Amino acid sequence: MSEKKKNIAILGSTGSIGTQTLDVVKNNPDLFDIEVITANNNAELLIKQAIEFQPNFVIIANEARYKQVSDALSSYPIKVFAGNKSIEQIVEVKEIDIVLTAMVGFAGLLPTVNAIKHKKNIALANKETLVVAGDIISKLVKENEVNILPVDSEHSAIFQCLAGEFHNEIEKIYLTASGGPFRTKTFEELVHVTKAQALKHPNWDMGAKITIDSASMMNKGLEVIEAKWLFNLQAEQIDVIVHPQSIIHSLVQYTDGSMKAQMGLPDMKLPIQYALTYPKRIKNNFERFNFLNYPELTFEKPDFNKFKNLQIAFDAMNKGGNTACIMNAANEVVVEGFLKDKLKFLEMSEIIEKTINKTTFVANPSLNDYIESDKEARIISKELIK
Repeated sequence: MSEKKKNIAILGSTGSIGTQTLDVVKNNPDLFDIEVITANNNAELLIKQAIEFQPNFVIIANEARYKQVSDALSSYPIKVFAGNKSIEQIVEVKEIDIVLTAMVGFAGLLPTVNAIKHKKNIALANKETLVVAGDIISKLVKENEVNILPVDSEHSAIFQCLAGEFHNEIEKIYLTASGGPFRTKTFEELVHVTKAQALKHPNWDMGAKITIDSASMMNKGLEVIEAKWLFNLQAEQIDVIVHPQSIIHSLVQYTDGSMKAQMGLPDMKLPIQYALTYPKRIKNNFERFNFLNYPELTFEKPDFNKFKNLQIAFDAMNKGGNTACIMNAANEVVVEGFLKDKLKFLEMSEIIEKTINKTTFVANPSLNDYIESDKEARIISKELIK
């Protein structure tokens, strides 16, 4: 008897993770159906995806693009909605088995919260959800008995290394980092780096926001905080190691000192596929790793002085409360500012630090506190850029 297909909602189907998820679905038509796709602004690609995958629901967050999407899909049996509120509500559809959250930034928080409340399993690519409100998400996941299946390559690696080991205590995890395009540059050289240089990642093909985060190592900082909540760890159990080849995706060290690592070529389709098919592994035609092509795998300590964002993230995690939420909001603003040539590369960290110091600290935030902190931090960081 064939298994029932999994119905998937992809929040953020036009971004890098969303498009690769659709590739995985296309290659496994007997396993998956697309129930929902959403996009923020890219109406053209959303329309194309809707025609190809025939989901039941399509949502464009930018309400100004609603007519364009609705008109283009009017001859298909597809319901079209617009606005962030629609994205938040669509996860309640009872046919959805798994919600893949690939939206960028804070925007992913409320739809994820609502999906968990409606007992949907989450394939999590939106790390900001746990960075901003990890305590609330962790409680909701327990209460509603749902799974969060990590899609980030590093967290997927940790998750895979923990399979069969859930009863064993973790001594430490090591999140690997490529070091980004500026790993070998001096602090003085970083003063003058350009947007074009920052957008050239050596190993991964990603959207603009995450590529800049990777260049500034904020991405690794966000992943550190995400790992704390995903795997219920203390700060001292999390370490970052720079591994320029991006072959070892992360490691777990157990209390007996033994270590498990998950390895493979840098390809996001593998962690996406694992999250969608867990606990099974299925065949694919992805390129295979050959040890002889990589005679050397190297490791080095991250430079916390050169990449201040990594230190800022560890500090935010240690301080707790709404600090990581403030940091995330400020980071989203400064990355946008950097992409619009409003500030220099190293100025991003300075503005994030100043924003954390100026924004109201809340020790035990509610979901509403997080929403208000996000707004306040954005206003402050925008003022600091002017």
